[in-house]
Amino acid sequence: MVILVLNCGSSSIKYQVIDMESASSKLLAKGIVERIGLAEGDLVHKPVGKDKFELQQPIPDHTTGIRLVLDALTDPAHGVIASLDEVKAVGHRVAHGGEFFAASCLVNDEVKEKIRQLFEIAPLHNPANLEGILSIEKVLPGTPQVAVFDTSFHQTIPAVNYLYALPHLYYDKYRVRKYGFHGTSHKYVAKVGAELAGLDFEHSKIITCHIGNGASVTAILDGKSFDTSMGFSPVDGLVMGTRCGNVDPSAITFIGQKEGMSYAQLDEMMNKKSGVMGLTDISSDMRDIDDAYDRGDERAIIARDMHYRRIKKFVGEYAAEMGGVDLIVFTGGVGENSSEMRESVASGLEFMGVKFDCEANRGARGVDKILSTPDSRVKVAMIATNEELVIASDTYELVR
Repeated sequence: MVILVLNCGSSSIKYQVIDMESASSKLLAKGIVERIGLAEGDLVHKPVGKDKFELQQPIPDHTTGIRLVLDALTDPAHGVIASLDEVKAVGHRVAHGGEFFAASCLVNDEVKEKIRQLFEIAPLHNPANLEGILSIEKVLPGTPQVAVFDTSFHQTIPAVNYLYALPHLYYDKYRVRKYGFHGTSHKYVAKVGAELAGLDFEHSKIITCHIGNGASVTAILDGKSFDTSMGFSPVDGLVMGTRCGNVDPSAITFIGQKEGMSYAQLDEMMNKKSGVMGLTDISSDMRDIDDAYDRGDERAIIARDMHYRRIKKFVGEYAAEMGGVDLIVFTGGVGENSSEMRESVASGLEFMGVKFDCEANRGARGVDKILSTPDSRVKVAMIATNEELVIASDTYELVR
């Protein structure tokens, strides 16, 4: 069954085409459409076993972008399917499912309406995700669609961990609570990591660290999300590329009062002008921070140390919360590529039963690997995340 996986952002479309069978999967192509709505858009299409194809032209909306993707998929020179009839289903990443969705689901009018109702608490993501669904209805009418939610995996978190100590009125009226994100990634790498480490996923204590420009740590107890660092929005928890993470709320209201900033301006500051970018005025990309760190830039040294230390704090917190840990997993763009970050976080945890193998860690990139010594009571692993495969698998099971 050929499945198209879409991850629609406000001005971009990431996609993969995967041929799914019950026991295996085969990637046929992947690519990205960028600069939607600007004067000149870009399409980069990468078919497996063929040359990369690139296209620059105005792409006014998501429907146009998806049409270009479908044209590329069926093109005689760089396509991977003979006709669009081969696409049997489309799976969508949807950022926020609120309390509506504890699992992936087939898209219907009710599902679309609930995604729309969540625009208010996910204004940067859900509108674009819904736009992708509506666009497929136009260009591939009648094709089954599945929504896979970033928040679904975290719906097992107990109330003692997802509620805030605010007046209960605001949960009752507006559902203000912790939701968590990166759920598909945390679930995938925990399962793969447990298998690699020889653990029973359903009877284990796992801490997963998804570290990229956006980042979160999750405690997974007996196969279910138990706690996670992101909260009502993705701004909570770790120090990230442009997000501040944990901060005293009074510091924000104080700045707003002093600077005469609106709620929208404060939100933009916390989400787009903070993190390592705000700390350094250099970049939101950890590779640039690493370069500045190596040059001895004082701000970069503080920012990187804060970033690493916050991850370690959550690892320790979640180990305490679960009464121990069997496996710590690193994933995401930084988690899979930064040996320095992994060593900084995992070193010094010997009191927890971690014996980190620095030699195995050096140079490890993008390949699933155990990074602890054979006699380490707590295993440490690096697992390459594959959220698209999770989306394709859920889509396959629901449509089949």
